[in-house]
Amino acid sequence: MTATAPRRDYSLDGEESVRAVERGLADGDWFHATIDPQRLRELSIRTNRRAAVDTALWFGLAIGLGVLAWSVRWTWWAVPAFLVYGAVVGGSSDARWHECGHGTAFKTGWLNDLVYYPTSFMIAREATLWRWSHFRHHTDTIVVGRDPEIIFPRPPSLGQAVLAFSNVKGGPTLMAGTARHAFGRLDPTTRILVPESDHRRVVWEARVYVAIWATAVVWALASWSIHPVLLIGGPTIYGAWLMVFFGITQHAGLKEDVLDHRHSTRTVHMNPVFRFLYLNMNYHVEHHMFPAVPYHRLPELHAEIADQLPAPLPSTAAAYREIFHAIRQQHDDPSWELDRRVPDVPGMPGPIVQAFDWPSDGRVRLPVQLEPGEVKAIEVAGRAVLLARDALGTLHAVDRICTHGDADLAEGLVIGCEIECPKHNGRFDLVTGAGTRRPIRESLDVHSITELDGGEVEVQINSRSSVSGAST
Repeated sequence: MTATAPRRDYSLDGEESVRAVERGLADGDWFHATIDPQRLRELSIRTNRRAAVDTALWFGLAIGLGVLAWSVRWTWWAVPAFLVYGAVVGGSSDARWHECGHGTAFKTGWLNDLVYYPTSFMIAREATLWRWSHFRHHTDTIVVGRDPEIIFPRPPSLGQAVLAFSNVKGGPTLMAGTARHAFGRLDPTTRILVPESDHRRVVWEARVYVAIWATAVVWALASWSIHPVLLIGGPTIYGAWLMVFFGITQHAGLKEDVLDHRHSTRTVHMNPVFRFLYLNMNYHVEHHMFPAVPYHRLPELHAEIADQLPAPLPSTAAAYREIFHAIRQQHDDPSWELDRRVPDVPGMPGPIVQAFDWPSDGRVRLPVQLEPGEVKAIEVAGRAVLLARDALGTLHAVDRICTHGDADLAEGLVIGCEIECPKHNGRFDLVTGAGTRRPIRESLDVHSITELDGGEVEVQINSRSSVSGAST
């Protein structure tokens, strides 16, 4: 580290957080690759079948390894058996937590939650707290003072990398934080990330986690054996190396404070086994640009936009060579950054937003032909409006800009009678405008729409509605 290099404040309530807001980096306007909107909607469609198969295989693997480890627990074979079991439970559960947290793995919402909550426990990530943490990560990716999920604050060190891999520090830290939350003691970071309406939920989830861990400890003491703890709770510490092994490849060593995922996020070609354990999150630039696309469609998304992205790293080994080189350089000079060769292409030109400027008193007639699930972006009397036909064929008109992250809902996906935000996977009811999925807290305005003969519709812009958001 050079004598003059300052150490930045990575906390969410420090001076760097204030600077990020002042510089326009908080909830900024990010670069997006150009893709045909219809193709993007096709890639964003979810099904239950693929996720069910992958999840069943993974849970079957975890249960089978657990049974195997338990059956050989009094032999030397228990060491490799528990290590492999721990890696699957405490490591690759991270990818399941991640995808189901986005709500993109399964088409059916409750199936995502059915997997999200147990996998959250497996990696000691409090379900509600980390849902909000990950919303912020996607909003302000690798923005210092805003992103709570930056693994290596600069200047980094190889010692930090070793500690991260072992999770000897990270696992107990998460567990201790959970224990404090169980007693109602919420830290400043939690209070910043989680809205007050969810604080009680955070406390009760923490109490459930602590109760399960305590049960495992009591079982271990009663049986005078460490094996119950190795089976429950322990994988969070000794098995999380696999989570870190994959997770470090996402952003480590890349640029901070830049509103372009191509400079701050890494895509890596991985072998089929890694891709199964990691649920294709090695296509991480693509995921951050278009988080509405489910994991199993990311290779197709990559093929669509590859010419607008930096060349992927050819292997996991190549990614780690790059990362360790960056760690060494940034240890001596925290301002040093990897030089990414990024194609010079325009970001998000016109095809997504088909705008019409109608100087009127708010009532317009225009030709519209939309099939179920299709959307159209229009502008009426200076108001950005979204026309969307739900799965039952009913046409709706709502405000086009997401009330949470200012994303354009014309890039979103119609799911039943809801429109999903393409930025954070929050959803709005097309009938009422109310938020139906986190992180939405404020409703959209709903506008009157009448379908006329000849394929025309009449849209009447309404004043601010009184419907309040009710995200779940």
